[in-house]
Amino acid sequence: MKKKKINRDKIITNIIFLLPGLLFMGVYVVYPIFFTGYLSFFEWNGFDPVKQFVGWDNWVGLLKDDVFFTGLANNLLIVVLSVAIQIPMGFLLAAFLMENRRFGKILKTIYFLPMLMSAVSIGILFKYILDPNFGLVSFVWQKITGSPLDLLGNTATALITVILVICWEYTPFYMVLFLSGLGTISGDLREYAKVEGAGSLQYYVHIAIPMLKENIFTAATLSVIGSLKYFDLIYVLTNGGPMNSTELMATYMYKNAFRMWKMGYGSTIAIAMFFIVVFFSAMIKYFPGFIRKRAGVRKRRDTI
Repeated sequence: MKKKKINRDKIITNIIFLLPGLLFMGVYVVYPIFFTGYLSFFEWNGFDPVKQFVGWDNWVGLLKDDVFFTGLANNLLIVVLSVAIQIPMGFLLAAFLMENRRFGKILKTIYFLPMLMSAVSIGILFKYILDPNFGLVSFVWQKITGSPLDLLGNTATALITVILVICWEYTPFYMVLFLSGLGTISGDLREYAKVEGAGSLQYYVHIAIPMLKENIFTAATLSVIGSLKYFDLIYVLTNGGPMNSTELMATYMYKNAFRMWKMGYGSTIAIAMFFIVVFFSAMIKYFPGFIRKRAGVRKRRDTI
């Protein structure tokens, strides 16, 4: 009876401490998601007290919307290039700082500067740097070739340019993530590797990277989810242009909801984004384990 009372008291105590957090999550996360899903079945400008029920019309329109699928394709390209550029560059910078401890503190500060700036300020900064008339990049290019360079105004180069700016902004974050992971590896392993004749490259390839697989997995997960939800820097730099070449799902949702005042259609895009992000998050979480499980089953079958 005494143990039951203690367990009951623990449960009540846990509920009391969790209640404020659960209430906060319910009001600011769960309720908005369900309300946005509810709005996706209406046509509403955000002001009228009466909403017009349209059923699945918004969803049917979304499936026929070429601009939305252009934004989805752009998001997926950002996902691929972000993972392919940011994570390797972050690891290389972390390894470089681990090998150059003499100037490590100064270099860490310099490399981490982009993370100290907001995405909006970075967007404004690069908008001036890449300006075709008086920007630094165009000035240098004009001195070399004699003609100005408009990277953000060209449909062929706008998205790649924006992706490179995104990588410049977020690579320091992954650098810090890998630095913390490399710092937890025992120095004895490095010494043993040296005794066995392994150089720095062999140490990082055969020892450090396998030991940091959880850090790499976390970095890849954050990169994928962040790339699918990206908004602010691209909105400031290009506003989705030129000709929707840098349009993303988030920028398209914002334009529909808060510029054209199509709250119902904007909510439809937002819920579609939510499902896409959940799908990719689940794939990242469960797909590697599924592959390992299938490989283990196949290996056991081959052994038998």
